[in-house]
Amino acid sequence: MPHWLAALFTRRMLICVFTGFSSGLPLYLLLNLVPAWLRSEGVDLKTIGLFALIQFPYTWKFLWSPLLDRYAPPLGRRRGWMLITQIGLLAAIASLGLFAPGSEIVPILWLTAAVALLSATQDIALDAYRREILSEQELGLGNSVHVNAYRIAGLVPGSLSLILADRLPWLQVFVITALFMLPGMLLALFAREPAVAGNAPKTLRDAVVEPFHEFINRAGPREALLILGFIFLYKLGDSMCTALATPFYLDMGFAKSEIGIVAKNAGLWPAVIGGLIGGLWMVKLGINRALWLFGVVQLVSIFGFAWLAWIGRHETVGALELAQLALVIGFEALGVGLGTAAFVAFIARTTHPRYTATQFALFTSLAAVPRTFINATTGFLIEQLGWFPFFMLCALLAVPGMVLLLKVAPWNPEHEAPKP
Repeated sequence: MPHWLAALFTRRMLICVFTGFSSGLPLYLLLNLVPAWLRSEGVDLKTIGLFALIQFPYTWKFLWSPLLDRYAPPLGRRRGWMLITQIGLLAAIASLGLFAPGSEIVPILWLTAAVALLSATQDIALDAYRREILSEQELGLGNSVHVNAYRIAGLVPGSLSLILADRLPWLQVFVITALFMLPGMLLALFAREPAVAGNAPKTLRDAVVEPFHEFINRAGPREALLILGFIFLYKLGDSMCTALATPFYLDMGFAKSEIGIVAKNAGLWPAVIGGLIGGLWMVKLGINRALWLFGVVQLVSIFGFAWLAWIGRHETVGALELAQLALVIGFEALGVGLGTAAFVAFIARTTHPRYTATQFALFTSLAAVPRTFINATTGFLIEQLGWFPFFMLCALLAVPGMVLLLKVAPWNPEHEAPKP
């Protein structure tokens, strides 16, 4: 087996499959299943858009990430926190179906906020665990595998659960969805704790202050600000574009089962194959060039949504309409899968092994700002602008992140972001 292919079939890459699946499931539940549930129960777009605000833990998780660097539960500093959050996620997701959106929106709001808090905390532990088991040479491929599994996990709340929702009560749908947290719990129980995880900061003050001090000293103040600006902007346009994707498909005349069967599954193989090829390609390209090439594909994919919006709502949906939807979703999955793989690898490369949890949480929190706060405005923007102008605005907002690549990840592979 060629060396580049053999790199895929290792124990560490298998672990990345589990970390990606466990990380993606609760987030895609908030992004896809909950909006579809609320919309199908008659909740208006403004309220659904505001539900993006409950994702604030993804943005602010760096505030409590030092606790995960400093303190270790019984199973270990990484595995212990993974298991605690996964048990909480299973319970919270299953409980959602106990409430009716039409009359009990407040309990639903609190439960979804709990899912976001537990999910963000789980991500702190999973990201640190993955960073600590991968070598520098494996970062690109390992994070590509993680992102692919992350997106595959989205097929559970975004496809399987939607299909089940046409046949089962919502309570059963959410219980079945929650059970997909079990693979991550098995990983936490049976995987090994990384050796580097034993080098914990000696005090809580060290866990809070030193990660920021180390990053600024290593990169320099100006370069540090550019890196943070890039992390904020690189996924902005794509994040806004897909914020209300499921309600968009519904408004275009597609049924929930059609979205579940055709739209979501159409994105599976382009995301998986494209992401794996991208991860292997990153081994030769380097992370910098991958950010350029994959970022262009990611940007162009936004225009597919604009094309669907330009066509307009379908009164009847036939094979042609389903093929159009499948094409757009497939290309979006390819572009975003590639772009995210390179982006997460860039973030991992920028962290220092001693402060993995806090620095990784800081960078991914910043990347989540558009998804959390800016996406909360998408319902208002769509009602004011309409779907087509909204998607064109998303494409425009994707450009600044690409421009910053000139400074933080130049095409010349000899110039890379500062390494620890």
